[in-house]
Amino acid sequence: MAQSDRKVKVVLIGGSGYAGFEVVRWLIRHPNAELVGVFGPPNELGAMDKFYPLLSSQTDLVQELFDADKVASMGADLAMLCVPHKVAMSYVPALRAAGLRIIDWSADYRLSDAAVYEKWYEPHTDPAGLADAVYGLPEYYRSQIADASLVANPGCYPTCSIMAIAPLLKAGLIKPNGIVINAISGVSGAGRTPNLMFHFPERNENFEPYGVGVHRHMPEIEQVLSDVSDNETTVLFQPHLSPMDRGMLCSIYADPAREATDQELTDVLQDAYAAEPFVRVRTNVIPASKYVSTTNFCDVAVRQAKGKIILFSALDNVIKGASGQAIQNMNIMFGLDETAGLY
Repeated sequence: MAQSDRKVKVVLIGGSGYAGFEVVRWLIRHPNAELVGVFGPPNELGAMDKFYPLLSSQTDLVQELFDADKVASMGADLAMLCVPHKVAMSYVPALRAAGLRIIDWSADYRLSDAAVYEKWYEPHTDPAGLADAVYGLPEYYRSQIADASLVANPGCYPTCSIMAIAPLLKAGLIKPNGIVINAISGVSGAGRTPNLMFHFPERNENFEPYGVGVHRHMPEIEQVLSDVSDNETTVLFQPHLSPMDRGMLCSIYADPAREATDQELTDVLQDAYAAEPFVRVRTNVIPASKYVSTTNFCDVAVRQAKGKIILFSALDNVIKGASGQAIQNMNIMFGLDETAGLY
């Protein structure tokens, strides 16, 4: 470690969901971090291998009832919050007051404008935290993440979308409006709570659009693209649920701002991500969910057809789209090798 040889002590709040499970699985093998506690709600308590038998003989961690004072007394350096919207903002102030740095996986700190957050979610109750939060997309906010006390881990859909669009938008090769994002996610993106929509007979052999024109990730995508390109950007984001456990694929259609060859477009992507350990610019194949499954990679590619620029991106929604990205952010925050514990 850059600061000392001591491992970063981490508490996880919300370990029984799919993303929580993944971060437990990755952190117990992390060379520079130690998961010292897992906390959850009253109806989800017990040994982690009770929720996920795969963890048997790998960890003896037990998910305990969340108690801010107990978390504060554990001497942890970092709290990872894998809890629903609104719950996170009710926990964060006390955890920050106790001196913990925080990575929050909900949407509570992703939208910088409280009024925009209220429009898409509900009134925000932690304006101080919202003002301090740094958006946790390492490829674009690495220097801010390094010094942050509160990091808003991005959504899986925004990560997948932004990684493909941002380089060409910054280079002035695509227009900042009229961008259409056609996105597909595995069912794990909806979480582990039982719901008829995700019941096997409903999902199996069924490919379904949802959130038409009103999906909550749309303002998040627009905010970040507008910020990184310094140009107000609008998108139409249309998600679809596919009958697979995990994975995400975006096909994105944009209008060219000027003429460019296929090679020039690919060069822009390659230049943007040449030094990025977890972004692969694909030239020989189109990104696909299978090529990134169970990894922290995001694959991107670009093509042209019928006067449109078509961008493709793929990632694992519970790793680069959640737990892996959180670990990547943790590594940056504590001066570790950014790839530590990840692949």
